Amino acid sequence: MNFPILLPNIFNHPFTYKSDIKLSIGDFVEVPFGKTKIIGVVWDNFEKNQNKNFKIKKIIRKLEIPKLKKKTINFLNWFSEYNIVPKGMALKLTLLSGRPVKKLDNKFYKDFPFKLKKNSFELNVEQKESLKEMNNMNKKFNVHVLQGTTGSGKTIVYFETLKHILQKGYQGLIMLPEIGLTNQFEKRFFEFFGFKAAIWHSGITKKNKEIIWSGITNGEISVVIGARSSLFLPFKNLGLIIVDEEHDQSYKQDEGIIFNARDMAISRASFENIPINLITSVPSIETYENIKKKKYTCSKLVRRYQNASLPKYEIINLNNVKMDKQSWLSKEIIQKVNFHLKKNDQVLFFLNRRGFSPSVLCKKCFNNFSCPNCSINLVYHKNKNYLLCHYCGFKSFLKRECSKEGFCEFIFCGPGVERISEEVKKSFPSKKIEIFSSDTMNKKSSKEKLEKIINNEIEILVGTQLISKGFHFPNLNCIVVVDIDLSLMGHDLRSAEKNLQLYHQLSGRAGRTGSPSTIYFQTYNSNTKLIDDITNKNPEIFLDKEIEIRKKNNLPPFQRFISLILTGNKENELEREALKFKLFISNNINGKILGPVSAPIFKLKSKYRVRLLIRGAKTLQLQNSLASIIPKYKFASGIKLSVDVDPISFN
Repeated sequence: MNFPILLPNIFNHPFTYKSDIKLSIGDFVEVPFGKTKIIGVVWDNFEKNQNKNFKIKKIIRKLEIPKLKKKTINFLNWFSEYNIVPKGMALKLTLLSGRPVKKLDNKFYKDFPFKLKKNSFELNVEQKESLKEMNNMNKKFNVHVLQGTTGSGKTIVYFETLKHILQKGYQGLIMLPEIGLTNQFEKRFFEFFGFKAAIWHSGITKKNKEIIWSGITNGEISVVIGARSSLFLPFKNLGLIIVDEEHDQSYKQDEGIIFNARDMAISRASFENIPINLITSVPSIETYENIKKKKYTCSKLVRRYQNASLPKYEIINLNNVKMDKQSWLSKEIIQKVNFHLKKNDQVLFFLNRRGFSPSVLCKKCFNNFSCPNCSINLVYHKNKNYLLCHYCGFKSFLKRECSKEGFCEFIFCGPGVERISEEVKKSFPSKKIEIFSSDTMNKKSSKEKLEKIINNEIEILVGTQLISKGFHFPNLNCIVVVDIDLSLMGHDLRSAEKNLQLYHQLSGRAGRTGSPSTIYFQTYNSNTKLIDDITNKNPEIFLDKEIEIRKKNNLPPFQRFISLILTGNKENELEREALKFKLFISNNINGKILGPVSAPIFKLKSKYRVRLLIRGAKTLQLQNSLASIIPKYKFASGIKLSVDVDPISFN
């Protein structure tokens, strides 16, 4: 008998094999492929349009592993179609290095015993109402948004609804946008539930991933806390998906297989016919529009936990003060911070720039340090004493022969968190100070640092946007936004939305235990309306305005965007190829094609980049027409195409 076997590789169709073994859809099998053997899955449909004559090979064996559920196969087929990704690559996301894992000895799952402890967390009226609404919808697919002021106790509410699901024997998935959040979150989870969840992200060892994959497949593990890739785990009996910080743009994977994990989580919940909860303080525009259309239900938590008040805001106009040379902190800010430190408040200086300086140039020849592989400046990291490209990882030392004479003499242009940290140390020499960024908080020592911050052993933090993402620091009552003008610059169509979410999240780090708290904005901009908008207690006012602008200009979520990025080694050849490709697809696409144009970062990882943007109706017709025509075009040697459906970043 013949069977369609999908292999975890770049093919968009299953291969036909024969076998006398009794097989059904979802079974894992080993098959010959070329000169090797490979693990595949019995798929639901044979390859379409088979006009080839080939010898049908025989399946070697069936693996004793629980089969891939039909719901998961349906989801992977849809995922492939929506994102214009080969089906085999969608399957690869579900497997570990292209391989499944057999059931292990029970001793391997001993770290994840399911035993719910009784707890006595007292919910307020708002939390009880939200919980009731969420539990009433826990029987089948629906999208519920839990929107709450930062510090309003959203986590406890969705923990309670997850407990309700677990008691019925189902599994749960909690998705987080950043690896750095897992340590503190894992601790909160254990305190509430009394058992360990499995943690899943790129930093987990291969051995632990094998244990978790097997435990999830066999129902030995109840809850996974994970990053984007956790969405593709083959759960035996998934009952609820929770997407925390649903608005966070880290859910978008921009390399390799490109997809938005939040949107794909909603689709997976739909195929599983289970509820999904989106958690946020300020919803994304897409989510907000779906709430308005009543496609999603929504409950709100307006009061902060234990009635803690929201921070006050103060604007420091830098036009009215004289700043010292090479200084970014005004004397007024130093006074304000001293006032807070005397009260034993923890202080955060916020600047969303890693390293010491974003640009370094020579004061004799005026040449700056740029990346040889990418069309961007190198960032100077003083703590490591090298220049670094934040895109390709290229490193260089701070020494260069000058085209004028001798060696270059350097000027550091603009501040990063390391530079602000140096200035803070000079202003507050007796205080314990820590930089909080992805360079410092994704290390093994970050768990220890977090404990010190929580216990107020570190009195001053200097941080990037990583600090805004759900951390709980009880003593943090003063935040200084070093230069909000740097954050407000940008040409991204989502920049206004991003800033609204960022500063609402950031403000939520302050005053969480009820003490009075203040956020200080340093700015050279005399028009402070934008600051008033992004710090408004009612973000819906801003979101409604943004929705109107998007609707008027036919921007997402009212139209679908698909970005086509062509990359190549030769600039002129790439631009010619992009024009030819546009002409080839233009008669077969039911949408408007813009471009080609050079990408803002024209050179990335030694490859030149050109973009086409397709705008069209929000149906799968656009993807289907693209998927059928792209394979018919033969690109010139060395030129590759990446497809980004619903792009977020246009770099």
